[in-house]
Amino acid sequence: MTGIYDTGLEHNPANHQPLSPLSYLERAARTFPDITAVIHGSLRMTYAQFFARSRRLASALAAKGVGKGDTVTVMLSNTPAMLEAHFGVPVVKAVLHSLNTRLDAAIIAFQLDHAETKVLIVDREFSAVVKEALGLASVTPLVIDYDDPEYAADAPYPKGERIGDLDYETFVRSGDPDFAWSMPDDEWDAISLNYTSGTTGNPKGVVYHHRGAALMAYANTIHAGMGRHPVYLWTLPMFHCNGWCFPWTLAVQAGTHVCLRWVRAKPMYDAIADHGVTHLCGAPVVMSTLINAADADKREFAQTVTFNTAAAPPPESVLAGMADAGFAVTHLYGLTETYGPAVVNEWKDEWDGLESSARATRKARQGVRYAALEGLAVMDPKTMEQTPPDGETIGEVMFRGNIVMKGYLKNRKATDEAFAGGWFHSGDLGVMHPDGYIQLKDRSKDIIISGGENISSIEVEDALYKHPAVAACGVVARHDDKWGETPVAYVELKPGRHASEDEIIEHCRALLAKFKCPRTVIFDEIPKTSTGKIQKFVLRERAKSL
Repeated sequence: MTGIYDTGLEHNPANHQPLSPLSYLERAARTFPDITAVIHGSLRMTYAQFFARSRRLASALAAKGVGKGDTVTVMLSNTPAMLEAHFGVPVVKAVLHSLNTRLDAAIIAFQLDHAETKVLIVDREFSAVVKEALGLASVTPLVIDYDDPEYAADAPYPKGERIGDLDYETFVRSGDPDFAWSMPDDEWDAISLNYTSGTTGNPKGVVYHHRGAALMAYANTIHAGMGRHPVYLWTLPMFHCNGWCFPWTLAVQAGTHVCLRWVRAKPMYDAIADHGVTHLCGAPVVMSTLINAADADKREFAQTVTFNTAAAPPPESVLAGMADAGFAVTHLYGLTETYGPAVVNEWKDEWDGLESSARATRKARQGVRYAALEGLAVMDPKTMEQTPPDGETIGEVMFRGNIVMKGYLKNRKATDEAFAGGWFHSGDLGVMHPDGYIQLKDRSKDIIISGGENISSIEVEDALYKHPAVAACGVVARHDDKWGETPVAYVELKPGRHASEDEIIEHCRALLAKFKCPRTVIFDEIPKTSTGKIQKFVLRERAKSL
């Protein structure tokens, strides 16, 4: 049945355009051309220049035949080139694939092949591992070297060799600064690809669409409390969920990106004091770096800095230390599949008056849905019924809305499972409190979150089982004040076989990225059920006493 509003009022180009964060940069450049968009060392780039360079990059990519649906992969630190890629790549309707700079060659090669990479932009800091990965991969992309002109003399890692066919700066200069700034054909078109750690097998490719990225940028602006011309310090890696979509977010209010290649105390304090930083995001390790910095590295600053963190809730002592240092911490929660944070612990003024334990209880909760998320629930995954909001009944945390991924690339089975029943199944277990705030209780997939990065316990266990002396093993998370969590391995040796802790750790380092390797190895009999299944919950309890 149709009504009077259902005919003759169809959408047309005048009243319906695809949502995309690409429009934000164009508006910022037209409205605030002289506002500083990017700071990187001695480099300053206005919005007019940022817009022109993004158009040049798009033009140069188009000249190489890059177009709709092609994948442009980047292996970059938090540099201007990474920001330019977030706009220049989707302008030609291609898809931006950001590699985790901590990955090993085998996983990089898998991602290059799975994504069918056509162009690969590589920071010279990572040229060695990328060169190795290209030797393992089947694809043969156009490789472009990025030679950061602001590479610090005290850099923790030296520049590697040039491995590319072209130099990034030369490539960008070859493009047209007046290249047409085009919107996507459909807001459902893919804008980026991010790989997430799985519990088994290869990582899954999470596809974002323009609509979700556009809405996430608005939501970040709201929940981070960003007024006009905020100044954002890049401590969160831009490769992680596209930096929680903040590369696109800052353009909404014509903010300034302050790039930072390496997270170290003195450069952070210098940036905050010298540039008037108002916002930053990061894992607990960033907070630890700030509050535990040497006095010589600290600087005084007049402004209160909003610090968004999305790992485990920080201890009360850390929050107090951050407040004393001039930071206001906002606790967020989300997944790669939700464009980063989609839940925020909306703090209420009346909670400030609670005694410390009650206040800490409120701070431990993940919170309520982002403004751009339509549904957040704790449900029984079998019946798909919501659990009672009693703060006790455990269910699976589920999401529904426009900031949920498009799906997993080339993996229909995993996509269908993730969206079963019309909700995105997070795999995280939690409770719903009477006031509508959720709180996580466990991770059903045994993912360990270290420094904001996911580590699959099963992947580490697979590596351990490749050691000839290992009969059984179990890997669980151990609390770490700096990294949030680190892997601890419980290992049962084969009869008559011997191995040391150092030997086991070195064995893992030969097979895994360093950050995935266990920091501690405990040799003991592994607890098992009557059917031989390892009792992870027992190991988790043991790890609490380490």
